[in-house]
Amino acid sequence: MATELFFTPIPNLPHPFVKFPENPLRIPLFALPPLTISSGFCSLKTVSSSRGRSSSAVHAVQEEVIQAPNSDSQTAPPSSSKLVLVVGGTGGVGQLIVASLLSRNIKARLLLRDPEKATILFGKQDEEKLQVCKGDTRNPEDVDPSIFEGVTHVICCTGTTAFPSKRWDGDNTPERVDWEGVRNLVSALPSSLKRIVLVSSVGVTKFNEIPWSIMNLFGVLKYKKMGEDFLRNSGLPFTIIRPGRLTDGPYTSYDLNTLLKATAGQRRAVLIGKDLKKNRTQFWSANSVMEGDKLVGEVSRLVVAEACIQALDIDFTEGEIYEINSVEGEGPGNNPQKWRELFKAAGAQ
Repeated sequence: MATELFFTPIPNLPHPFVKFPENPLRIPLFALPPLTISSGFCSLKTVSSSRGRSSSAVHAVQEEVIQAPNSDSQTAPPSSSKLVLVVGGTGGVGQLIVASLLSRNIKARLLLRDPEKATILFGKQDEEKLQVCKGDTRNPEDVDPSIFEGVTHVICCTGTTAFPSKRWDGDNTPERVDWEGVRNLVSALPSSLKRIVLVSSVGVTKFNEIPWSIMNLFGVLKYKKMGEDFLRNSGLPFTIIRPGRLTDGPYTSYDLNTLLKATAGQRRAVLIGKDLKKNRTQFWSANSVMEGDKLVGEVSRLVVAEACIQALDIDFTEGEIYEINSVEGEGPGNNPQKWRELFKAAGAQ
């Protein structure tokens, strides 16, 4: 499940600027350009942040992005015509999505309860690259139409903890976040939208069965399924990604330098399944195709973030639901053709 994090600023870190090495397995993250934060909905007014803490932390970060050995990412990609709204963009999966969009030169807009978190994570950015809107999807009045002006795609990766915790303070429960928040967002989206990708969870169709019933003691899987169903019945072009247990950082209370050094390690291969809506799910990996409801395991946050971005441009993922894990072995990295083959194989009858 997607999560929301709290961050501790790190002063006096170095400011490396690195170039992408040739054919890497791990690629240092770009040095980020300036960020402009909106005040109120999307008025694009600049909001000042605490001096010294954001830029020094962000420019010190080097993210190790999982990538196939034959990937060719040696030069900056051309500017994209997309404008992707990321909801939950400072959470564990969301921040990796935003960083990856920026590295691809894809314009992003964030909807955040606390815009200051964007400054801490991504530094000061040019508003042509990254815009930040203040709002809370739990409150329908916060989901203002101005937020969606020019938006072509949406990735929603909001979430909270499955069990009562301090994170539930302020009515941040699964019902409010995973059901009411998703419902409010979907209800406000324009019909012109090209795609919305929703990050959900495995187990949402089995929340009355062991072991999923334990995770669902406070309703998190039930409410995620309600959010999924509302989106499926909305008439909007959607893709739903259901990850297994999220691994490989980032983790709560780690500094940013640590958060974005997350790597999938040896678990780079992707196991992906498609909900065939026939009480079974079909799975495909590099080595096998399996049928049956067998997807129980873990998935790297890096893999989930990449799956969301890749699904935006694959036409046949529209209207589909995919479950995803990562296992040991070489994976698709950020290679569009390999991801297309993965999604296609998962849907083969």
